[in-house]
Amino acid sequence: MNQTPQDFTTLEARITADYPALSRRLQQTARFLLDHPQEVAFATVAKLADQAGVTPSTLIRFANSFGFKGFSEMQQLFRARLVDELPNYTERIRAVRTATGETPDSTELLWEFAEANREVLDQLPGRIDPRHLEQALDIFEKAEIVHVMGARRSFVVASYMAYALQHVDKRTQLVSGLGGMHLEQLKSMGDRDALMVVSFSPYAQESREAAEEAKARGLPLVVITDSSLSPLARLADVSLVVHEAEVKSFRGLTASLCLTQTLAIALGVRQDKARDGIDDGNDSPAVR
Repeated sequence: MNQTPQDFTTLEARITADYPALSRRLQQTARFLLDHPQEVAFATVAKLADQAGVTPSTLIRFANSFGFKGFSEMQQLFRARLVDELPNYTERIRAVRTATGETPDSTELLWEFAEANREVLDQLPGRIDPRHLEQALDIFEKAEIVHVMGARRSFVVASYMAYALQHVDKRTQLVSGLGGMHLEQLKSMGDRDALMVVSFSPYAQESREAAEEAKARGLPLVVITDSSLSPLARLADVSLVVHEAEVKSFRGLTASLCLTQTLAIALGVRQDKARDGIDDGNDSPAVR
């Protein structure tokens, strides 16, 4: 049995290969979907069905035939494709307006982003395996220095993690890549150090190279990513999978920042317990 496609390229290849065996209505649906991927990324099932000349149930049946639980699950692949191909925010905004005919005002956008981020935060504790949290903390606690890296969008999360770890008295090095020197900075990792990489689809090449470097040197690797199928998850000693909110193809970082804050403060609690009765009574600096 064929696996459910995990990206648009695989889905497109599957649709093309299976097209001759599809019913007439599903063939009609297939042609519309592949000919209008931008509209498919954002429009409602009702609107797409009307444009394609089929019923909404036909769209759902089409998605089910390729292994998806519903049409919205398949639609995510169309959205991911648009995000990968249109990295410029202005182009994405134009694409959304063209596909939906909507021009949301600032208040509407604020409510949409707030609601979407609230939902992923509610789901976060149930998505993260507590054992994986403890394993990541074990790695950080034992490491002499924790090196942290995140490229492009992920840099926000990585830089906060480096900031927070330093405020709980953990020796930390942010792999900033200043001057394009990611690999040069990674060479400073010692044999008793650990690496944490934050990377989301489409997974920056610099992040992949960093994970591969840690793996080749036998250094403990903790990864925060968006799928258990990501190329970095397969290299990690501990992989923490985070699902971020997405509004009109714009993905957030709220859940990832919440997770990194949890890791840093939990490590601080561990270290404080270990020092209990040994230190001079001064509290660790607060992370604000």
